[in-house]
Amino acid sequence: MKIPKSSLFDGVEEQDLNSMMHCLSAKRRHYKKKEFIFHSGDRAQQIGMVLCGTVHMMKEDFWGNRMILGEAGPGDLFGEVYACAGVQWLEVNVIAKTDTDILFLDIQKILTVCSNGCEFHSRMIRNLLSSISRRTLAMTRKVEHMSQRTLRDKVLSYLSSQAMITGSREFTIPYNRQQLAEYLSVDRSALSSELGKMKKEGILEFRKNWFRLLE
Repeated sequence: MKIPKSSLFDGVEEQDLNSMMHCLSAKRRHYKKKEFIFHSGDRAQQIGMVLCGTVHMMKEDFWGNRMILGEAGPGDLFGEVYACAGVQWLEVNVIAKTDTDILFLDIQKILTVCSNGCEFHSRMIRNLLSSISRRTLAMTRKVEHMSQRTLRDKVLSYLSSQAMITGSREFTIPYNRQQLAEYLSVDRSALSSELGKMKKEGILEFRKNWFRLLE
């Protein structure tokens, strides 16, 4: 099984991966675009790793309004926060943004040292904690964007963050316009209108999901 570069396996030799997959009871599944991988209310017993493709973690309210909480691509994990927290049920949906292959791992097999005394377990636990910390940081950034008072401030907070992460005033974001609106929890039409105003005012340039911030 071809495993993309992933923080979960940092420090693990490639030749050891096959034996690890057996020890962790790993299972691979394919999902079509827009297919649900996890539903809100599913048991939080497994974590997923994206082998290829992209997935969105989404929250849906009583009226069906969706909010994108995050995105995961090749090598990224999802569901690890819920599984490690010991909660019984997932509170989010995970949906395939594109055709996607997922590797499922039993969280208990990761956290419990097996009878074979595999050397990789302690390293994987450290790697898993690092992944959870990065997820928490991403959610902290999202809260920061959403806590801005106006729509313009929300958009600029997000774009400023992307510029600092990439180290460039010119960058591509992982969301289309609808997905960005869901991520920031704003109306799509209002978002498009505000972006158009900022472009006219010389604050930024954009084309689809490409942006350039201007002085």
